[in-house]
Amino acid sequence: MLKKLICGGAVCLLTSLPVQADEGEALVSFKVMALETALELAEATLASCRNEGFQVAVSVVDRFGNSQVLLRDRFAGAHTSETARRKAWTAVSFRTDTLALSDLTKSGAAQSGVRFIEGALMAGGGVPVEAGGAMVGGVGVSGAPGGAEDDACARAGIEVITDKLEF
Repeated sequence: MLKKLICGGAVCLLTSLPVQADEGEALVSFKVMALETALELAEATLASCRNEGFQVAVSVVDRFGNSQVLLRDRFAGAHTSETARRKAWTAVSFRTDTLALSDLTKSGAAQSGVRFIEGALMAGGGVPVEAGGAMVGGVGVSGAPGGAEDDACARAGIEVITDKLEF
């Protein structure tokens, strides 16, 4: 039953994308952001939110959802650090931004069951970071007045480091 809820429509497609590797290979290679790049992304994202007058937390995770950087502005709420981390983790785990996921998983939608996955947070502000067609990490923002504003800050931060991600 849970599998049917999880594997409905677009979310199933997003979560079941194959890992790119030749079947005959014993090892696979992948790229992740260097810590310095992840830190620059977090700082640029925080700066974007500050420019809008928002006090937020920013989390950057690697392609596997492991934390790389967490920044919390001085007046950001106590909940924002964990919320930002969960948004970043969700974006990486589902390979799509959480603003889109919040719409795809609304109550009553076929995919609404994924909201019960432990750690997942279907609220705008989590964005995957891609380079050369591959996901290399994710960024999550929490503390702006809404998910759309969190998402905009995350995308502005990604834009700052885009030239470093080309390979």
